[in-house]
Amino acid sequence: MDRLIYTAMTGAKHVFMQQAGTANNLANASTIGFKAQEHRFRAVEVQGEGMPTRAFVVDASVADVFDEGPLMFTGRNLDVAVQGRGWLAVQLPDGSEAYTRAGSLDVNVNGELETKAGHLVLGDGGPIAIPPDNNIEIAPDGTVSIIPAFGTPNNVNPVGRLKLVNPPEGDLVRGSDGLFRLRSGQPAPVDENVRVAAGALEGSNVNVTDSMVNLISLARQFELQIKMMQTADQNAQRADQLLSLNG
Repeated sequence: MDRLIYTAMTGAKHVFMQQAGTANNLANASTIGFKAQEHRFRAVEVQGEGMPTRAFVVDASVADVFDEGPLMFTGRNLDVAVQGRGWLAVQLPDGSEAYTRAGSLDVNVNGELETKAGHLVLGDGGPIAIPPDNNIEIAPDGTVSIIPAFGTPNNVNPVGRLKLVNPPEGDLVRGSDGLFRLRSGQPAPVDENVRVAAGALEGSNVNVTDSMVNLISLARQFELQIKMMQTADQNAQRADQLLSLNG
C-alpha cells in the first residue's frame, strides 16, 4: 500500500501548494502590472535500495506568465504602460536594480520620480529628479520632459529618460516583493526598442474565469488524493485482518 501512499500523499501536498498559487493570482487580479504564476509538477522515482517502484510528486518549477495585461487609459500624465515586451527599471533601497511593469508613478518629497511602492525610477544616469513647479510629460521612448507651470507655457525641457529594458524572460526571477531581477544579479542593458504609452496603465494578466475554474478543479483533485489515502489505509487494515485470521 505504500506505493499508493507515496503518490497520493505528495500529490495532495503539491495540489494544496498549487491552490495557494492560484489563490494568490486571484488576489492580484486587480494589481497593476501583475504577472501570474503557474506551478508545474512531475513524477520522480524514490531513490534508495528496494525503492525503485515508488514514486512521488514534486513541484518541478514555478513559472511566471509574461503575457501582457489589458491596457487601461487613465489620462494621468505620470501613468505609463510598457507596450509589448519590456520593463521599467527601478532602484531598490540597497542600491540594486529591479524591474516592473507597474507604471503608476509619483514625485516624492525629494523631487525624484518613484513608483507607488516607493522605489525610485531609474533613468540613463540614475534616479530622475523633477524640479518643482513643473508639469511632466513622458514621450513614447521614455524621455521625461518638464513644462514650467508659470512663465513661458511651451518651454519643454528634457530632464531624463526612463531606463527601459527587455532582458530574456528566462533570465528573470521574481522576488518576494513582486519585482523581477536578473539571475546574474547584474543590471540589464537599455533596449532602445521598448516603448511606453503615457496616460495609461497595464492591468494584471490574471484571467479570473480560468483561475476560478482551476481552483475548483484543484479542490476536486485534492479530495481525490485524500480519498486515495483513505482507500490505501482501509486496504491495509483489511490485509492485517486477513493475516490475523490466517495466523
